[in-house]
Amino acid sequence: MLLIEELVVNRGQGEQTFQVSLPYLALNAGEIIALKGISGCGKSTLLELIGLILTPNQLTRYQLDGVEISPSILAEHQSVLANLRAQYFGFMPQTGGLLPFLNVQQNIELSSQILNKKLDSQWIRNIIEQLSISHLLDKFPKQLSIGERQRVSFVRAIAHKPMVLLADEPTASLDPKNATTLFEMMLQLVKELNISAIVVSHDWQSLQQFAIPFFAPQLENPQQARFLPQEMGR
Repeated sequence: MLLIEELVVNRGQGEQTFQVSLPYLALNAGEIIALKGISGCGKSTLLELIGLILTPNQLTRYQLDGVEISPSILAEHQSVLANLRAQYFGFMPQTGGLLPFLNVQQNIELSSQILNKKLDSQWIRNIIEQLSISHLLDKFPKQLSIGERQRVSFVRAIAHKPMVLLADEPTASLDPKNATTLFEMMLQLVKELNISAIVVSHDWQSLQQFAIPFFAPQLENPQQARFLPQEMGR
């Protein structure tokens, strides 16, 4: 599903330069991994690189569903990358990322409309009910709490049934009960839809509870973070 080799980006300038790199990642359909580490180590940056939002300084290989797309990434072919993002990825930003001029229902339907793809209404309705946000469908983002925005953002991210789900701190503003519900649903949908998922999370308890394998930065020096697979006990 997703195969990446030597993905590198440099951030900042001069003495403030900081390098974030991912030497290797192979993620199959039906698998979920997490990116874990202290604030500022590059987790969100790496997620945006994987999601084709940022352009890397170096990239050896990037295969998406068996197709090599690294030439388009390095050449910054924005129309190609935009189509790939819309078709293959579902994004759940840490802030929710909901469009303020659309209500919850419209935000959820947006990705499917962009792709001219029929929304699986009954399936989505079941997810909305399980996340306890049915009463919010007519409300606008400014009327929601941060936790409600996160739950709506999750539904929007998976509504078009993408091949890869990217979630940045999906439970950061949720109480323990809703955090557990969201993690359980995420795992369920990864298996049900046979998709891949990458989650940025500080929620170590949930990662352990659901035995989610994770990558964490090996800080070779103060200006370089190489994200490598780690053992759950570490």
